[in-house]
Amino acid sequence: MQWIIFMLLLFISSMEMLTQNRWKKQVSAGMLENCTGCILCSEDNGCITCHHRLFLLIWRDGIRQYGMCVHTCPPGYFGVRGLEVNRCTKCRSPSCESCFSRDFCMKCKDKFYLYKGQCFRQCPPSTAAQPGTRECQETCEPGPWSEWSACTHESRTCGCKWGVETRVREVPEAAREDGAACAAQQESRRCRMKKHCPGGERRVG
Repeated sequence: MQWIIFMLLLFISSMEMLTQNRWKKQVSAGMLENCTGCILCSEDNGCITCHHRLFLLIWRDGIRQYGMCVHTCPPGYFGVRGLEVNRCTKCRSPSCESCFSRDFCMKCKDKFYLYKGQCFRQCPPSTAAQPGTRECQETCEPGPWSEWSACTHESRTCGCKWGVETRVREVPEAAREDGAACAAQQESRRCRMKKHCPGGERRVG
């Protein structure tokens, strides 16, 4: 009876060792796949050092940290080349899809709008959302109104009781250079003209 128990325990122990060996081989094989492009690789943490053309991407899973060598950094990261290692650095804003630096976003995720390197759910005041580009465009602050023009009727300044005078509000040069979405404004109003034209009829234009 003791001999049978001994053989049974030996068999169980052998099966456990076989299972462990298979698991270790699978882990090793998986780590070798994750170590593509690595110069130095850890079974616990993946890539530690990459070939000079690749970027080291590091991410966390709970308390563990993993590394992978990639040709281009994924969304939410930007590449920083260094003397010893090239790294994928995460954009500071979680709403940023791609960034030029840690704090300057170039493209925002869906439902966000880009304005001066930052992502917003709603565009700031004095800007308008552009759905096609997912950007906030500055709206125009037009300049002051000009003086009213001469009161005219069919290009004449006299000879009629009523005419029309106009004034315009120009777009500042700075606003045009910034690409602000606005156009020059114009308004007109009715005005009283001189009935008689002293010294002959006077025309404008």
